[in-house]
Amino acid sequence: MGMITFFLVGLAVHVVFFLSIFDIYFTSPLVHGMTPQVTSLAPPASRLVLVVADGLRADSLFTPLPNGSSRTPYLRSVIEEKGTWGVSHTRVPTESRPGHVALIAGFYEDVSAVAKGWKENPVEFDSVFNESRHTWCWGSPDILPMFAKGASGDHVYTYTYPAEEEDFASTDASRLDTWVFTQVKSFFQSAKSNSSLRASLLQDKNIFFLHLLGIDTNGHAHRPMSQEYLDNIGLVDTGVAEMVSIVEDFFGYDGKTAYVFTSDHGMTNWGSHGAGHPSETLTPLVVWGAGVHNAQRVTEPQPYNDKYVQGKYRLSMCVCLQADIAPLMASLIGVPIPVNSVGVLPLSYLNNSDLFKAESMYTNAIQILQQFKIKMTQKKETTLSFLFTPYDKSIHIHFLSSVSCQISLCQSLIAHSLEGLVYYHTYDRFFLGFSVLLGFVGWTSYVVLVILKTHTNLNRHTSLVIIVFLLIQRSPGTYYIYCLLPVLVWYSVLKESGTLTDLIHSAPSLPLWKCFGCFMLVAFGIELLVVSFFHRAMLTVGLAVLSLWPLLTGLFDKAKFHSLSWFLGCLCLATFPLMPVVGREPNIHLVTCAGLLTLITSACYLWTSRQRAPLHLSSRQQFVMQMLHVAVCAYVPYLTHSSLQQKQGLPLLNQIISWTTLALTTLASCTVFSQYQSHQMITFLYVCFLAPRAEALFPPMLFWLMFVWINIEQEAVLAQGVSTRQELSTIDFSENIDITNIRQLKLDDIRRSYFFVFFIITAFFGTGNIASINSFDPASVYCFLTVFNPFIMGGLMMWKVIIPFIIVMCTFETIQVLIVLIVSVIHKHKFISISYSISHYVIVMSMTIFLMLLSVLTHIFTSKRLFLWRKPKMHFP
Repeated sequence: MGMITFFLVGLAVHVVFFLSIFDIYFTSPLVHGMTPQVTSLAPPASRLVLVVADGLRADSLFTPLPNGSSRTPYLRSVIEEKGTWGVSHTRVPTESRPGHVALIAGFYEDVSAVAKGWKENPVEFDSVFNESRHTWCWGSPDILPMFAKGASGDHVYTYTYPAEEEDFASTDASRLDTWVFTQVKSFFQSAKSNSSLRASLLQDKNIFFLHLLGIDTNGHAHRPMSQEYLDNIGLVDTGVAEMVSIVEDFFGYDGKTAYVFTSDHGMTNWGSHGAGHPSETLTPLVVWGAGVHNAQRVTEPQPYNDKYVQGKYRLSMCVCLQADIAPLMASLIGVPIPVNSVGVLPLSYLNNSDLFKAESMYTNAIQILQQFKIKMTQKKETTLSFLFTPYDKSIHIHFLSSVSCQISLCQSLIAHSLEGLVYYHTYDRFFLGFSVLLGFVGWTSYVVLVILKTHTNLNRHTSLVIIVFLLIQRSPGTYYIYCLLPVLVWYSVLKESGTLTDLIHSAPSLPLWKCFGCFMLVAFGIELLVVSFFHRAMLTVGLAVLSLWPLLTGLFDKAKFHSLSWFLGCLCLATFPLMPVVGREPNIHLVTCAGLLTLITSACYLWTSRQRAPLHLSSRQQFVMQMLHVAVCAYVPYLTHSSLQQKQGLPLLNQIISWTTLALTTLASCTVFSQYQSHQMITFLYVCFLAPRAEALFPPMLFWLMFVWINIEQEAVLAQGVSTRQELSTIDFSENIDITNIRQLKLDDIRRSYFFVFFIITAFFGTGNIASINSFDPASVYCFLTVFNPFIMGGLMMWKVIIPFIIVMCTFETIQVLIVLIVSVIHKHKFISISYSISHYVIVMSMTIFLMLLSVLTHIFTSKRLFLWRKPKMHFP
C-alpha cells in the first residue's frame, strides 16, 4: 500500500470512528405516531402566561438583601401570599435552546440536534404551544422561531427584536426586556379596539410567552454579581407586576389566568453556562393564579434555605425537573401534554380536586406509555426475534382501566415507562460500540504490523453474512460501515500475521529484564495519562518527571544550556494544570505579558540564529513583521477591554485587526507544514487575545518548551552517531530513498511518540477542560464580535482550542524531518521522503492511544466516575 493510500485510508477510518460517537451516544430520543392525550375534566385556567427570565439563577431571585428586603418585591409577595414556589433542575447542556425545549416541549433535546440548527427545527417535535389554541410570543429571534416553525397550522405568533440588539457590549442590555414588556402592553391596548383579536384572546387554551434575554446578556457581559445583572432582575420584577395588572384588567379579573415564572438555565459566578454546576442547573420556578396552590407554611426545614420568613414557619417549596413544567402548563389550561414529553406532572403545584389530579396523572402516564410502546415496537420490528431482549421489568397496563384514580400506580407506571424508553433508546449501544472497538483494535493491530514489517528486520517472503444480517434488521446505512469495517481491517491484519509470528520467535533473544523494565515504564506513563483525565494535577507530576529526562539520559553533559531550558520549561508549564479550570476573571495585563514573552523569545531566537545559522534576508524581514504583529495583537485586547468597560462598544479598528490577524494565521497554518522551520510556529501566537486570562501565557510557555524540544532532540540524535555537522546547503534534496536501508525502529521512537501524546493531552487539559462547555467564555471573542452568534463564536473558540495542538504538531513534524535529515547526513545519503515520519509516528501514536483507551475503560468500570449524561441529583447550595 502506497503512503498516500495508507494516509487516506487511515483518515477515512478515523472519520468513521469519530462519526460513530453520534450514532452511539447522540441520537434523537423522539418517536412519532402517538395520539395526543387530554384530561376529560374541565381545566382550572382558560389561559396561561409563561415568563422565562433567561440566565436567571435561583439564588439571585430568592436570596434577600442584607437588610431583609427583596430586590423582587412583587414576586416575593406572590410567593408569600398567592403562589407556589420552588426550584427546577435543568440538565446538561445548560444552554438556552435545550432549556426552552425542555420547558415547552417536555423532553431533553439531543446534543447533535442543537448543533444542526439553533433557530430552526432539525427534528419535528410537539410542544405546549403547538397544542394550544393560540400562542403569542415576544422576545429573542434565537428562541421564538423554532417553536413557531415547529407548530402545525398558523396559530403561533412571534414578535422579535432585531438580532443585532443582542450585543454583549451594549450600554444597557436590560432594554431587551423593556422592549418585551412595552410590546405586551401595546398588544393588549390594541386588542381593545380590534374586535377579531379580542375575540381570539377571549377563547380558552391560549398561551402568552415572554422571553426575557436581558439578564442573560448582562450576566455574560458583567457577571451575575454585577450591579447591571441585579438591577435587571429588579426591572423584570417591575415589568412582571405591570404585565399581570394589564392582563387581569383586560380579562376583567375573571380568575382564569395562570402564571408561570421560571428560567431556562442559571449562570456561574464568572458569567458562563453550559455545564452542570449548581449555579447553572438550579433555576427558580414560581407559579400562581388559576388552579395553583396558595403559599403553604410548614414547620419542617425545606431543602432550600429561602430565608424569606424569619421565625418558626417556612414557606413550602416544590422541587421538580425542568421537563415537568410542560405537563404542568398543559394540565392548567386543559391541552394535551406534548406527545414527546418525558416530564412527570408535579402535583404539588395543583390546587384542584383529587379526581382532577388522578385524571391528569393518568393522562400523563398514558402519554409516556405510548412512547414506550412505539419505541418497543420499532426496536422489535428491526431486530431478529431470537436476538431481541425485551425490557426486563414488566409494565402492567390493564390496571389503568379499573384503578385510574390511584395516583401512586400511575407514577409507578411512568417511572417504568421512562426506564424502558432509555433501555430501548440505548438498545444498540453495546452492539455498535463493540463493532467500533473491533475496528479500532484491528486498525491499531494492522498499523503495528506494518511498522514492524517496514522498519525492522522481521520481513517474510464473512462480509456477505453481515450485510444480509443488517438487511433483515433494516439497520441504518451507517451500521453497515461500523460492522463491515472490522471485517476489512482484520482481513488486512491476517495478511500481515507472518510479521507477528517472526516477532514472537525473536522475542526469546531479547533481554528479559530490559523488556520487563520497558513494559513497566510504558505502563506507568500510559496510566499517568489516563489518570490525568480525572485529575489534571497528574499532568504536573508528568511534566516534573519529564523535566528530569536530560539528567537521566546523560544529555545534560552534552547540552547543558538546552537541558536547563528543558528543565525550566517543563516546570513552568507544570503550573498551569494546577490552576482553576473555569471561574477566572479576565486579566488583560496577562495578555500584555504574553505578548512581551513572545517578543523576548523571538528576539532570543534571532540573536542565536545570527550566531549559528543566519536567516536569509526575506526570512528575517518576515520574522520582524511577525514580531510587530504580535505587539499590535497584545495591545488590541487592552483597547477593547477599556472600551467595553466604558460601555462604548467594540471599536471598528480593533475588529478589523482581529479578523485580519485570524485570516493571516489561517494562511500561515496552511503553509507552515511545507516549510518545516520552527520559527514559523510563532504565527500561531497571534491570537493570544482570544484568552484574556492566565491561559494567555500558556501558548508562549508551550512554544518555548516545544522550541527547546526540537533543539534537545537534535542534540540527542547527534550524540548517537555524528561528531561533526554538515551544512544543509551541501545536501542534494532531489532524490528520495528508502529509510529502512539506514534507519531501524528504536526505543527513542517510542519515547518521542509518548512525548507527543503527552503534550497533546497537556494542550487539551493544560488551561482547563476544553470538553466542558463552561470553558467557552464569550468574553474570549469580544475582540471579534459582541453580537450574539452561536456558530461564529463557537468557531472562534474552537480555533482558540486548536492553537496549542498546532504548536505541538508542528514541533513533532519538525523533529521527524530533522531526524531524517541527520540520518541522511550520517549515512551520506540524499534527502529522503518525509513519508517515513508520517507513517511511523502515527502508528506508534495509535498504539499509545489504544492502550490509553483500554486503561480509560478500566477506570470507568472500576471507579464509575465518567458519567457525563447521568440524571442530575437534587443538589441545593
